[in-house]
Amino acid sequence: MSKVVLITGGSSGIGKSIGEFLLEKGFKVYGTSRNPNNYKSSKFPILELDVQNNQTILRAVQVVIKKEGCLNVLINNAGAGITGPIEETPEDEIKKNFETNFFGPINVIKAVLPQMRKQRSGLIINITSIAGYMGLPYRGIYSASKGALELLTEAFRMELKGFNIEMTNVAPGDFATNIAAGRYHVPLNDTSPYKQSYGNTLDLMNKHVDTGSDPSIMAQAVYKLINTGKPGVHYKVGEFMQKFSIVLKRVLPSKVYEKLLMNHYKL
Repeated sequence: MSKVVLITGGSSGIGKSIGEFLLEKGFKVYGTSRNPNNYKSSKFPILELDVQNNQTILRAVQVVIKKEGCLNVLINNAGAGITGPIEETPEDEIKKNFETNFFGPINVIKAVLPQMRKQRSGLIINITSIAGYMGLPYRGIYSASKGALELLTEAFRMELKGFNIEMTNVAPGDFATNIAAGRYHVPLNDTSPYKQSYGNTLDLMNKHVDTGSDPSIMAQAVYKLINTGKPGVHYKVGEFMQKFSIVLKRVLPSKVYEKLLMNHYKL
């Protein structure tokens, strides 16, 4: 039987790329979006799901289970970007980002676990970010939300071992997607003490996304992971230097690593 896959945020970017690739490989794929009517031409069904609305989460999961009788793989891909000086970032925007990048995935996991426990099998893949391994300047909230999901996965997967349910993280680097267009960013303010450094960093971040890798690389990595019997805890997908930056943080003195980051962002 074909494995049934649910991908949150499967209407565009990395999620869409993963869904189309898995569909070609014979999987039964369902994606989600807050506005599924905008994606009627999708190659796989797009269900209504807002990770900040638990009712839509429960409803989407039940639609898949009712139609297919099982749910083998959850890919927690829905996420939101946020940039800006932490001092100037509105509290409600910080909370909103954590609702999307952290609390939302938790609630989707909770929604699928009863079915996976009933099946005595299942795989949950949390799409995090290489940015979650380090506190990046003017991306601190995003780094924190993705880093929190990384740590949560470490604890969660141990709790699920007895039910034969696997959970893992896949942390992408910069990929050519529309995430920059949809993220919240603190406006550049002429009177802000961060104006010059934040402006320079914002330009650099946008350039990284515009020249990022092809999302199909992530799709291939996820496909390989699904076919791994016992997945590990953490996987990183991206350019060599992006992945190597995590290694450098582990081996270099913290102040030396901080200096490298500041030089990179011209701070």
